[in-house]
Amino acid sequence: MTEYGRGPGTEPWHPEDPLYGDAGWGAQAPHAGQQYPYGGQPQHPQYDGWSQDQQPHYGGQQYPQYDGQGQHFDPQQTGQHPHPQQHQGGWDATGTHGHVPYAADPGDPYGQHPVAYGAEQPDLYGTEDAYPPPQPPGHRDPEPAHEPGWDPRGDDEHPTPPGDDDGTAEPAERRGKGRKPVKSKKGRTGCALMVVVLVFGGGLGGVAYFGYQFYKNRFAPAPDYAGSGNGEAVTVEIPKGAVGADIGRKLKEAGVVESVDAFVSAQLANPKGKSLQDGVYTLQKHMSAASAVELMLSPKSRNNLIIAEGTRNAAVYALIDKRLKVANGTTQKVAAKEYKSLGLPTWALNHPGLKDPLEGFLFPSSYAVGKDQKPKDVLKAMVGRANDKYTALGLDRKASDVGLESPWQLLTAASLVQAEGKTHEDFRKMAEVIYNRLKPDNTETNRLLQFDSTYNYLKGASNIHISEAEINADRNPYNTYTNKGLPPGPIGNPGDEALNAALSPTHDGWMYFVATDGMNKTEFAKTYKEFQALKDKFNAN
Repeated sequence: MTEYGRGPGTEPWHPEDPLYGDAGWGAQAPHAGQQYPYGGQPQHPQYDGWSQDQQPHYGGQQYPQYDGQGQHFDPQQTGQHPHPQQHQGGWDATGTHGHVPYAADPGDPYGQHPVAYGAEQPDLYGTEDAYPPPQPPGHRDPEPAHEPGWDPRGDDEHPTPPGDDDGTAEPAERRGKGRKPVKSKKGRTGCALMVVVLVFGGGLGGVAYFGYQFYKNRFAPAPDYAGSGNGEAVTVEIPKGAVGADIGRKLKEAGVVESVDAFVSAQLANPKGKSLQDGVYTLQKHMSAASAVELMLSPKSRNNLIIAEGTRNAAVYALIDKRLKVANGTTQKVAAKEYKSLGLPTWALNHPGLKDPLEGFLFPSSYAVGKDQKPKDVLKAMVGRANDKYTALGLDRKASDVGLESPWQLLTAASLVQAEGKTHEDFRKMAEVIYNRLKPDNTETNRLLQFDSTYNYLKGASNIHISEAEINADRNPYNTYTNKGLPPGPIGNPGDEALNAALSPTHDGWMYFVATDGMNKTEFAKTYKEFQALKDKFNAN
């Protein structure tokens, strides 16, 4: 095979072959007036060293010429040199196979204007955007000489455009048309390096952070303040049922302790830590957890509203007014108006002749009363505490066990035990005295209780020196000297011990009792004669 795939055989080239008629790189110059493609070189084949121009005319006879459509034309009229006559499917005088001219290829942009071979050809490389025509090896331009200082190492990669190093780019027209600007290799390397640094740096930072958090959560001590506070007082309300972590969260929210874990650890370390109760505590900010636990165990920190056993409702209302800083009588008016909406059980409703329908349901305990609360809120909390206690004791089930008809009567009896008993040892004996006097077969007092406490409740007093004339003249239902049986309702708020004593009285036959010292000592008797002896002892004091 020769250059461009041309073979040495006798097979003629197709007229549409772009190298058809090419005389080779060493062809002679064209005749005057002729214009050839491929840099002006003639495109006629050579055979045995003969060129087209050197072929004999055989006596000067010229062969007829045909155009692209097979029509004869006169070479004198066209001014072009004659070519050997071509016969369809035959051989010409030179021994080569004749060619039939073909019509222009519809898809060939260069075949739209057919021109006879040897005639003037259009210059297909004359446009600005065309690629330059191929050059023969002997005619190619030598490589340009390199300037001094040229570095051959730059040929391996795309060269950096002139001016990029100092921030000035080479003008576009000097780079050649159709070439895209080449990005700097230094810029690409720098960006890649920065990405790698950020990725690895972020990963290392994340590992370090989570590692520190793991160590701190597993092994490091819980954050804790030092000392007993910064002197800034703060009031913290601990709700009912709160335990270690719950209390710790409340203290942390108020700024008392630094962390919940520190408080829980300090509470567990204190032998009395588990005895912390709900309530309102006055503490300081920034206390160590240990000092906070110690202060909460001290009565000095308690800021709760304390209701003592046996306290009458009138006194409780006054305490609530004072704590909430409202006008005197505000809470009592709320109680009288809204007692049915405070949560009383059904067995405590609709009892006639009551002085106060809430009496006996403001359970003695410690209550967290904040300055933002309303009287109704405090009353509702107290009634709720009483309901919980009475349900737990089973008042609604055990009344019949002691000879009473209802839990209301049992609560009333417990309030009498609380009011008349002077010491805890007296409560069960006092409960037996009540039940023995209520019996239908009681001939000693004929079912009269004859308790001074009921009359004092009626009068709102605590007088132990009451004349018989005064008592016998008053027929109020709360006067147990003139009315048989129990008073209409409780006369105070009994505590745990009085309630338990009412549920479990003694069975020793006690019928009478006298506070012989007038204050703390109560003595009991079974007969009226024994009672008179105790009465004389009282009068002697």
